[in-house]
Amino acid sequence: MSDLVKHSRRCVQVACLLLLAAFTSAAAAPAIVAACKSCHAEDGTGVGKTVVPIIAGMPAVHIEEALYAYKDGARQCLEEPVMCDTTQLLTDENIADLAAHYAAIPRPSLDETVDDALAALGEPVHRKLCARCHLPPDDPDVADVLGPPLHGQRADYLRYALESYLSGTRENLLDEMKEKISLLDEGDVEALANYYGSYRPDGP
Repeated sequence: MSDLVKHSRRCVQVACLLLLAAFTSAAAAPAIVAACKSCHAEDGTGVGKTVVPIIAGMPAVHIEEALYAYKDGARQCLEEPVMCDTTQLLTDENIADLAAHYAAIPRPSLDETVDDALAALGEPVHRKLCARCHLPPDDPDVADVLGPPLHGQRADYLRYALESYLSGTRENLLDEMKEKISLLDEGDVEALANYYGSYRPDGP
């Protein structure tokens, strides 16, 4: 796809979002969600892009924090600049509506193959470095910790995110996370990706 076509599509998306941003009532939530579904899908499972996470079943507070991080410029849009363009146009009520919509959708059971041996190696890494801030989506305290649930997230997205943090192309928002990322050993990224990807909300 040419740069011109990409730019044109982006402009069309932003133009549509300018109109959608005018809606601030809860009744407008479906229209706002429609503006996000080209990447996240209406059910929050994403459309298969490596750089787009599953957000279905994520606590509303974590979705809101992410949207405000993009809106305020604390988090950069590395691969999908339209995300930053979109959040600039959202009102506080838009953000609350979007967060409530996706939080209400149960996190799906992933249909992807994981390496059981690697998943077993990833569990102690999670407990040591990640468990304090990242709980499973069905944990009663999941909304009260600092980070969003990683259990049940797609392995390809987790690899992308962790490798971006390690390379420095994606900034860590919290000093504690910077420290934890620096403690990852070779092979831990793949182990964690398989461990989180092995989670099934309906049990083994």
